[in-house]
This record gives sequence, C-alpha cells and structure tokens, in this order.
Amino acid sequence: MAAAPLNGPDDDAPDAEAGRWLFAQSCEFVRGVVAMEGLPATEIAEVAFAGRSNVGKSSLVNALTGRKTLARTSNTPGRTKELNFFALGRAGAPAIMLADLPGYGYARETRSRVNEWTDLVMAYLQGRVPLRRVFVLIDARHGVKENDHEVMLLLDEAAVSYQVVLTKTDKLKTGELEMRLKEVGADIRRHVAAHPRIAATSSEKGDGIAGLRAEIASLADPAVLGYKARP
Repeated sequence: MAAAPLNGPDDDAPDAEAGRWLFAQSCEFVRGVVAMEGLPATEIAEVAFAGRSNVGKSSLVNALTGRKTLARTSNTPGRTKELNFFALGRAGAPAIMLADLPGYGYARETRSRVNEWTDLVMAYLQGRVPLRRVFVLIDARHGVKENDHEVMLLLDEAAVSYQVVLTKTDKLKTGELEMRLKEVGADIRRHVAAHPRIAATSSEKGDGIAGLRAEIASLADPAVLGYKARP
C-alpha cells in the first residue's frame, strides 16, 4: 500500500531534493548517553526521535539513513537504554545531529531503572538548546496512546516544537490510513507546539521516507548544510 508521505498544509513543504542530498552524506555514530552530563557539546541543529517502545524508532532511523544496522533494532521492546547520537552531513562538517531516544511505556527492567531512563529523556527534551524539533512516533495501527499524550503535553509546556510521525503504515488495510490521519490531525490541533503536518511512514516499504528526510533537512542551518537548490 502506498502511504501519503505527508498530511497537512503544503504551502511550505520542504525541498525533497535537499533531503535526498543530506541523507546521501556521511552519518556517524557519536555516542550513547546515560546521563545529562554526557550529552555531546555541539551548536549544530539537532532533531530527536521519541516514541513508545516497539514503535519502530530504530527501524525508522535505519530507513532514513539507508544503513540497516546504524541503530540497533530488536523484537524485545525497551532494548534502547541510552540516548544515541548520530552526526549527519558532509564528512568533518555535519549539518545536523540525530538523537534516538529510549522508548517510553515499556521496558523489561526494574521500576527504578525505568524511572531513571524516563527522567533522563524528559530532562533532555526540556533542556537541550540545539534541539530544533522532536519527531514523536506513533504506531499507525494504534493511534495516540495516553503516554504519547503525556509527552506531547510536556513538549507543549516546554515550548519544544514536535511533529507526529506515523509508523508501520504498511500494516493498515485500505482506507485505514486516511482515517488515522484524520483522527491524529484532530488530536494535534489541541497541542500548541505540534507541527501541523503529519508524516506517514513505513520503514519496511519506504513510504514517506523521502518526505521525512526533507523535513529534517529543512531544520539544518543552510550555511552548514551546504546544499544549493537547482535554479
């Protein structure tokens, strides 16, 4: 099933070619972080991927970068236990940092350990100066859950821009995606920091990946990005 790559206002839709160009560049793992003091010291733009455990964050990062093993994937929810950072852009001059955050809502760990991860993610989301946008991943099969709402409200309160990304759209039957887009679209209109466009993606089929790459490229500093649009 071919999913619509983006849903929402398109008068300022980002340049797909810029996204293709950016993600053709080098993408290198920087570090995994378990405490705020370990965050990379950088001034380049940063975007983060947040979502419930098993929503497909690592699969999406791998699909975006075209590198099947860049972010670790697992059939066991809750395996990502660090904030993992990747530098994307020209070799030696990355244009943007990608942050893959630990999943929320499930983990096969002690309550205290889960609380530590949650506190770390929330502290990062509220206090990271270079952070341009958080991509909040929602499983298209299930829609927005209560813990998704909690994260979205936190981002509203912290005035951190975020954009909903539906994952696993290939798992939906014909007509279900349109219904889910309408449902989620009505939901995000209640959130002040939510971007109006929704990205509908499938890491397995590649649907919506080009559009999301373009969204990310649009958040990089043009001078650092180094991309020149064709006349």
